[in-house]
Order: sequence, then C-alpha cells, then structure tokens
Amino acid sequence: MSERDIALELQQLKAENSKLKKINEALISRVEQGGGNQYAPYAAFEHSVHLAEQVREKTQILNETLAEVEHSHRALKQANEQANIFRQRFIDAIESISEAFVLLDCDGLILLQNSNFANFWGKTGISIQEGANFNDLKERAKASGFIKRATPGSEQNSPVYQLSDGRWFQLNERRTSEGGWVMLYTDITEIKQAESARYEQGMTQKSLLLQSLIDNLSQGVVLISSTNQIEVWNNRFAQMSQLSPNQLRSMPYFQHLTNLTELDLGVHPRNKDGFDVQVLTNGTVLEIRDHRLINGKLIKTYTDITVRHRYAESLEKSERWLRLITDNVPAMIAYIGSDLKFQFTNQVYVNWYGWPQGSLDGKSIRDSRVDSDYEQLKPYIKRALQGESLSFEIAENDRAGEARYLLKSYVPNRSSDGAVQGFFVLVRDITERKRNAVALQKAHDQLEVRVAERTSELKLLNDKLLIEAEERRLAQVNLTNAKREAEFANVSKTKFLAAVSHDLLQPLNAAQLFTSSLAEEVLESQSKSVVNSIINSLDDLENLICTLVDISKLDAGVVHADKGIFKLSELLGNLTNEYQQITQQYGVELRYVPSDVIVFSDSVLLARILRNFLSNAFRYTENGKVLLGCKRRGDHIAIEVWDTGSGIAQDQLKEIFKEFKRLKTSHTAFRNGLGLGLAIVDKIAGVLKHEITVSSDLGRGSVFSVIVPIGVQNNATLPIKVQRNEQNHNDFPDCKVWLVDNDLSVCAGMSHLLQGWGCTVVTAVSLDELRSKVDIKHSEVDILMVDYHLDFEETGVDVARDINGQRDTPLPTIMITANYSQSLKNEIKNSKILLLNKPVKPMKLKTSMLYLLRNI
Repeated sequence: MSERDIALELQQLKAENSKLKKINEALISRVEQGGGNQYAPYAAFEHSVHLAEQVREKTQILNETLAEVEHSHRALKQANEQANIFRQRFIDAIESISEAFVLLDCDGLILLQNSNFANFWGKTGISIQEGANFNDLKERAKASGFIKRATPGSEQNSPVYQLSDGRWFQLNERRTSEGGWVMLYTDITEIKQAESARYEQGMTQKSLLLQSLIDNLSQGVVLISSTNQIEVWNNRFAQMSQLSPNQLRSMPYFQHLTNLTELDLGVHPRNKDGFDVQVLTNGTVLEIRDHRLINGKLIKTYTDITVRHRYAESLEKSERWLRLITDNVPAMIAYIGSDLKFQFTNQVYVNWYGWPQGSLDGKSIRDSRVDSDYEQLKPYIKRALQGESLSFEIAENDRAGEARYLLKSYVPNRSSDGAVQGFFVLVRDITERKRNAVALQKAHDQLEVRVAERTSELKLLNDKLLIEAEERRLAQVNLTNAKREAEFANVSKTKFLAAVSHDLLQPLNAAQLFTSSLAEEVLESQSKSVVNSIINSLDDLENLICTLVDISKLDAGVVHADKGIFKLSELLGNLTNEYQQITQQYGVELRYVPSDVIVFSDSVLLARILRNFLSNAFRYTENGKVLLGCKRRGDHIAIEVWDTGSGIAQDQLKEIFKEFKRLKTSHTAFRNGLGLGLAIVDKIAGVLKHEITVSSDLGRGSVFSVIVPIGVQNNATLPIKVQRNEQNHNDFPDCKVWLVDNDLSVCAGMSHLLQGWGCTVVTAVSLDELRSKVDIKHSEVDILMVDYHLDFEETGVDVARDINGQRDTPLPTIMITANYSQSLKNEIKNSKILLLNKPVKPMKLKTSMLYLLRNI
C-alpha cells in the first residue's frame, strides 16, 4: 500500500470517528431532556450502553487502524529513505556514465537527466530542465540548425545525429513500463571520424586502383564533366592525343584542346553501330565511342583498331577480288549452308534465275524456285549433305521461261572435325551440248541411209588420216630418238666429268706427289732444272684438265653459287701472296692496294675469276707491272686488275670471252692455255650474277674488273684468315701420319713426300688393312689422311667417322678427293674434316698440316 492510500484511509477513519462522536453527544442530550416515559431512562441508558459498546468497538478499530497507519507511516518513511538513497545512487550512476541520459514520461516530459545531457543541449541556448517537453526541444534544435543531419533508426540500427559543431551522436532508447522513454546519447564522433578516414583511405585506394586499371587499358579513356571539362584520363589517351599530363591535369575545357591534338574530340552522331572511325596522319585507325552517364558526364573511349581495320580491308579486298573473279567466270557458282540457305552466289547465278544481286543471300533454296524443282533437287542435296561429291544433269527453265539443260556439281564443305557445313554448287549450261548430242543422234539415225554414198569419201579421208597419222608417228619416233640421244649424251657427259674429275686426276696427283718429293731431294742444278720442267709440265696438264672440267661443269649447269659475306682484304691478300711467288718467273712487278670492304658473293668462284684475271695479266705482260685494287661504285665495288701488257684491240674485246679464243700477242700465253680462261670467267660471272667489264689500249695495257655487291656485316662468321708460315724440311719432326687411299701409286707418292718432310707414314688401301697395321684405338698418330672414293663403296667420311669413334680424342683429318661436288662440301661442312681437292699442291698440303697441328 502506498503512502497516498494510507493517508486517504486515515482521513476516512477520522471522518467516521467524528461522526460517531456527534451521534453519541446527540443521544446523551436526548436522554437528559426526556422524562415523560418511565421507561425512557432505562431505554435510553440501555441504548447508550449499546452505543457506548459500539463506540468502544469503533474506537478499538480506530486505534488498530491508527496503529496500522503509524506502522505504515514508518514503513513509508523507511521506503522514502530507501527511495531517496536509490534515487541518489541512480543519479550518481547516470552522472558517472559518458553518455547523455534522459528519462521521459509517457507525454515526452523530462523526468530525469544527467549533466552530460544538459551539456549536450547547452550550446543551443535552450533551457534544459525537468518537466520540459523533449519533442519541442528537438524541433527547436532542428530549427536553430544545431542538429545538422538526422538519420532515422530502424529495427537493426539506432538513430544518428550530426551536430553543427561536427559532433556525431547515436541515440539508444527504450520504453519504460509506464509508457515513457529512457534515452542514451552516445558520442560517436571519433568512430565517425575513423570511419570517414577509413572511407577516404579506401576511396583513395580505389581511386588509385581505378586509375591504374584505366592506365593499363589498351584504350584511350577520358571522362568529361557536365561542364565539358576533363576530369579523368589515362596514359593511353595522353599518348594518342600527344597532350602533356600538365595540360590534362589543369582540367581544361574539352573544346579548348581541339587545336592542340589531332584526335576527334567533338560529340557527333555516330554510325549505326554506335561508334565513329578516325584515321590519323601516321596511319593509326581509331574507333571512337561516346558513353553518356546519368549525371550528365561523358566517357569517350579511343580504341586502336589499326590491325583489325587493315584485316577488314584485306578481307574486303579479297572478297572484291573473289567476287570479281567469280562474277566473270562463265559458270553459275553458289554456296549453300547446312540450313539450305544461300550464303554466296555469283552474278551469273542470280542473272540466270532472274534475281537481283544479293537477294538470294540468306534465302532458302526452297524459296528460290518452285516446289517441283526443289523436289527434283532434294535427293541430290541430301547426298551432298551426307558428304558425297556428285554431278548430275537436270532440265530447268531460265528467267525467260526457256527450257535449258544444266550440269550441276555439288561438292561438300567439311569442317576440321569432318562435319559437313554446306556444299558448293557449280552449274554449267549444257543446252548447246545437249542439242548437239540430239543433232548428232539424228545424224546417226540418218547415217545408215547415207553410208553407201559416203563410204568412198570416208575411205579416202581415212587413207589421208592414216598417212597423216603415220607421218605424225614417224615424227614422234624421231623426236623420241632425238630426246633419247640428248639424254644419252648428257649422261655420257656426266660420266665423262666424273671420270675426268677422279680417274684422270688420280694418276696426275700421284705424279705430282712424286715430282714434288723428287724436287726436294735433287741437288744438282741440271737435274733440278729437269725436275722443275717436269713439275711445270704437270702443272700445265693439271690446269688444262681442270679448265676442261670447269667449262664442262658450267655448261652442264651443275655449278651453283654459295654466297655469303666476307672481307675482301683476306681474299685479295691471299691471291697477292700466291702470285707474288711467280713474279720472278714471268718478270712482272705485282702491286696490291688493300681494301677492308665486306662483300656478298661466293669467295671460291670469285677467286676463280680473279685468278684468271691475274694469270692473263702475267702471261700478256712481259717485264711490266700488274696492279690489283678496288673502286667503289655506289652499293657495289669494282675489283680491278691493271696490267701494262700488250693490250687488246677494240674489235677483239668481245671475242676474247669466247671458248678456245686466244690472242697471239704473247708466245708465253699462247703456249700455256687453251683459250678457255675468260670463257670460264664469263660463265662464272653468270652464275654469280656479277658484271664483267674490260677496257684496253692496244700496246699500253688492259683493265679487267668484276662488279661485286657490298655486304652488310651482321655478326656473321667471316672467313678465318690463315697466317702464312715459312716451311722447311723440319716442320714435321716425329709427326705420325695414317694415309688411307685405294690407289697404291698415290700412297707411294704421298708416303715418299711426307717422309721427306720428316713424317712417319703408315699407308693402307682400306680401313681393314689399316687395322692390320696399327691399333686404331691406342696407337699414337698426329694426322689422318683419307681419300673420299675408296673400294667396295666405302668413303673416306665413313673411315674417318669409324676411326674417330674408337678414339678418345678425334684425330685432325684431311680428306683429299677429286670430287668437286657441292653435296660433298655440305656433307662435311659441320665436321672437323679439312677438304683438299686433287691434284693437291705440296705447299697447300704442308700449310694445311701445319694449320691442323697448331690448332689441336
């Protein structure tokens, strides 16, 4: 029971007690004044006693009630004290919290608040006190601008307020049991600031990522604001527009950049595909697209489609060429897909059926003719789509309604997996052929009637045809015989070349080896003169044979150029050193002007040309001078040989290049040659595609030159310059040599020559014989010499490979052969075998041996 209820009940009891006192006084007064009835006093007494008993009972009840009221009063006082203590504790508690606290009743009036709540509203100038209406307070705060922004709450989120001073508060509220509200305002300014910082940092990172993404796009991208200013751009746009980043960072107006770049910066109506194409002066083709945003901004993209554009142009050009070709082919051509729709038709096809050009594209074959025609074609179409190529004849009416006979061919088109994607149609009008066949049939039908009268005429005609056929047969036989004879002659010539290059040079090589060995042993001047004469005769014989072989090879077309780049100085230097050795023999002074030019030619064939020039100069110059040098002529260089010889008459300048043509102005030259040197030069120049020029002044000298293209050095391997060394008889002390050659005379001559140089030589005619004489794997040896052509189809390459395969370290190998073929050179090109051609010069053999021994 509350204090208020107790006070109310106490007041009621006092009022009832006062009423009873008034009744008691009234009864006593009536008793004292009455007396008319003798029983009245007793009755009044009895009544008073009864009333007194009632008063006593009521008084007792009143006293009990007063005692209860007193007890309740004490309890109420104690409760008030506890309530005050609780209230004070509650006030202390709400004061101790950092949030602004307020308690409202059900009408929104403030019942209780803490100081933080008062401070929260203190800056508004609004008086905050208990009993104030909280809703009016909020409306006044919003009207004054104190609350800058309010975010309504929801079931999951609480309302949030942003104040004008930058602070943020979150409202947490809860209903009380009486219908009021308990509200807490939490300061979340730091949280909001942290969230803002994180948001700004995140937005910065996203902006950087977005800018990085845009910068790495292959397209040029630019974002234009609604005020037509540049806001965002990427590096690709800067490259395409050739505008500096400083110009773009200043956010210029788009129209102000029109005169600063070649790019199309305007906003124009685009084509039906939604883009425009611009071709820059450097040939770059750009695809320009505009993307309008909802907020009025514009994104322009520039895509480099140069390759795609060129490919499309190439396709269009190819399509035009294909269309031009097919439209001019006198046949109807079409392509029908697996869906039975036309994908291509040439002009002849559409003209024949009376359709406009292009109108059949995409149209079904069923719709391009009457149903009966399609029913005729249906079986053939089915077979074509099953992968069968077929041809058939069919009768159709052309656009004029005239019946025509057509020969149709269906060729299926298969994909990479074998599936039929459609078929090609080739149609030829064979009406005339059909008509001719019909006419022929009619003629055949009438032939029996006309046979008798035409028999004699046909017999005469047949006789003429037989005679003509016989004449043609004889002509064919003659042509066949002539061809056979030509082929036989060519084969004979080839065999002759092989015989000359091997069988004739083989004994010549042995003879030269013997004479070279003899020349080194003979000491008497008279004998030495004879030996030198023999050597010169053998050299002349070698030159004659080699010259005949060369001219035959050139005529047979078996000589091919193996061009490459090399230093001209090395070739000319070697030639100069070579010809300096015979200057005394001819009484000629040789001078050489070096040149470091790199040329592109075949060094071997070019050396043959220059050797012919130098040899002729020596032969036709008696006690004179010869000069070897070069002159630049644009991107070519002229290699020239000057001499002070007898010269050549102007009418003989062309004659000297003919075969077996020799000038009689020099007895030495006439005696030593066949007149094939310049003929060989002319043919080799044709193989090399080099120009040969000659000028001469009769009685004063001549100039022969060959024009060679200048090469460009690009880290290519240039010829290795082999140093010349002075040789003597002691160059090969204790040098062990194995020689394998199937010619015993060559073995004997080579052995004699090498032993004269101080070598120890083991000779054999085959690999098996060599195995019987030495231990292939373990015997000491310095150089292996092999002939290429051995007996029983064995080759020197096989022997060298077998021997080197058995040894721990491959032997330095020299292959001596009369085979000049390019195939042999290619076969040993990647091996370490040194190739020498027969007949081999002793000096060249010695130089090669020294080179191999010094490079082991």
